[in-house]
Amino acid sequence: MTDVRIDDLPIRDELRGKSPYGAPQLDVPVRLNTNENPYPLPEPLVERIAERVREAARELNRYPDRDAVELRTELARYLTRTTGHEVGMSQVWAANGSNEVLQQLLQTFGGPGRIAMGFEPSYSMHGLISRGTGTGWISGPRRDDFGLDVAAAADAIARHRPDVLFITSPNNPTGTAVDADTVLALYEAAQAAKPSLVVVDEAYVEFSHRPSLLPLIEGRPHLVISRTMSKAFGAAGLRLGYLAAHPAVVDAVQLVRLPYHLSAVTQATALAALEHTDTLLGYVEHLKSERDRLVAELRAIGYEVTESDANFVQFGRFDGEGGAHAVWRKILDHGVLVRDNGVPGRLRVTAGTPEENDAFLDAVRALKKEHS
Repeated sequence: MTDVRIDDLPIRDELRGKSPYGAPQLDVPVRLNTNENPYPLPEPLVERIAERVREAARELNRYPDRDAVELRTELARYLTRTTGHEVGMSQVWAANGSNEVLQQLLQTFGGPGRIAMGFEPSYSMHGLISRGTGTGWISGPRRDDFGLDVAAAADAIARHRPDVLFITSPNNPTGTAVDADTVLALYEAAQAAKPSLVVVDEAYVEFSHRPSLLPLIEGRPHLVISRTMSKAFGAAGLRLGYLAAHPAVVDAVQLVRLPYHLSAVTQATALAALEHTDTLLGYVEHLKSERDRLVAELRAIGYEVTESDANFVQFGRFDGEGGAHAVWRKILDHGVLVRDNGVPGRLRVTAGTPEENDAFLDAVRALKKEHS
């Protein structure tokens, strides 16, 4: 076979030299690197999924509901119940993971000649999907504590005038949340610069100490809240994401959605999960407690920890020889896989089961002891 590399192909210039998104998938006893919910789905839910999928399978010769009306209705009910803000089916859209939701938004409101902006370090897929849709990408500033400086952020918005603005709360990989006043200030700054779509990525909001920012969409047709069922619902393998926004935004993204993009099996599985919301959110409470324990224990050991509103914790600092990646390798040698996100001097650990977290804490205590 001819030796051909990716850069030998006629790919688009903005994709040259880039790497695909992904975390190491290694066979180790404890995997705490991808922010998955560590608890398997409860057996009654597994049985309900089987029932719903069996029903859907009888009509797999037909295309699924391309508008996913039943699913969007139930997602709207979930949002209304958990946020206290009334949301209707016409304000909700669903796709294959929140990444497809973001891709559809960028296909609709971004594209060649347009610019998207986010505040890094943050979820790297914002930039990757922007480039993948031909949208220019601008990285805005964060404070040293990884929070947002409203004045500096508004100044960057005024200078670059983005067509799409991403605000991640809680932020990945740092875990920091954004308050409503900050979002409103940046929304107003974005609208003053030019009519811009502002996307608040709330993938981890169920784990937050702060309430959802979803009520802010009222009266703000350019504000979108993006969510996922991968984290709080323990359904990373399902690949179901959704958004809440003005109905006009929902209409707009349907201009770029692929025909029948959500399979009947995906819709059936998601509907079954929504029937078991209370049980699944009970697991979230366990994980919030474990997250807080990780923060307290890491600080007691002597590590620097970023305040977290997510199901993960960023910790460090590792500024010695080899930096954070060398420490990542040493933790892996103890059979525990965490995430090196490329944030200088810091690593990220997902809150796992109590036993998994104990194994991680034993590993970092051992490292601290080695260097004391």
